Amino acid sequence: MRIDLHTHSTASDGTGSPAQVVAEAAAAGLDVVALTDHDTTAGWDEAARSAREHGIALVRGTEVSARAGGISIHLLCYLQDPTHPALVAELDRTRDDRVNRARRMVERLAVDFPITWQDVLDQSADAVVVGRPHIADALVARGVVPDRSAAFVDLLRSDGRYHVPHYAPDAAVAVAAIRASGGVPVFAHPGADARGRIVPDEVFDELVDAGLAGLEVLHRDHSPAQRERLGAIADRLGIFVTGSSDYHGTGKPNRLGENLTEPSVLAAIEEQGSSEVIRA
Repeated sequence: MRIDLHTHSTASDGTGSPAQVVAEAAAAGLDVVALTDHDTTAGWDEAARSAREHGIALVRGTEVSARAGGISIHLLCYLQDPTHPALVAELDRTRDDRVNRARRMVERLAVDFPITWQDVLDQSADAVVVGRPHIADALVARGVVPDRSAAFVDLLRSDGRYHVPHYAPDAAVAVAAIRASGGVPVFAHPGADARGRIVPDEVFDELVDAGLAGLEVLHRDHSPAQRERLGAIADRLGIFVTGSSDYHGTGKPNRLGENLTEPSVLAAIEEQGSSEVIRA
């Protein structure tokens, strides 16, 4: 069974619609795919219809923004109740502040480059969450950079001159809210040190105490050394390991199914989650 538990659609910063992401997952030979857009569940219904049409199982989820010790992190949340007030309140606040952050970043960039807020809106299309990837797409459209990756290497990097931080809940609070909603929390790409600072080992202990269920270890942004380190941490803490593509369509080089999750781990997620996996 081929299982990929991390993808994005146009509901956040992917380039394909939820239906397209699911159809592409089926065409890539996946048996199970998770839709995990940033801080939103807006793509769930469309993805579910596509999953039934294409005969692929769908895990409904969200990638939740959070912070740990001043470091920005992401938590994959699977099979939650999308109406639970504690989690909804955090996602709403984060989405609103993401938009405000994006506006402020565009204002800073516009001093030096030909970019406007309307340029960003033109690129965000149906996105519920407007963020840095859409700014990157606007910069590409204006000819400032050749692609998204180039934009993040320089102009949109988190320690760059144009960066503006946004609100995100404390990681332990986010894990608790995910658990309260019936969701299963997994730390997304925790060893992606090329993106910026990563959390020290003791943070994993704190988050497991709060209810963290697993670590996304098999990810293209993890070096062999980081995979070994994170696998050892998961073993020590008695939590499971996932593998995923973090697919964004044409927005990133990541390819569907390039890293996979074991069926036994999916079974554990189903056992802990409050919602069901959509099966054709």
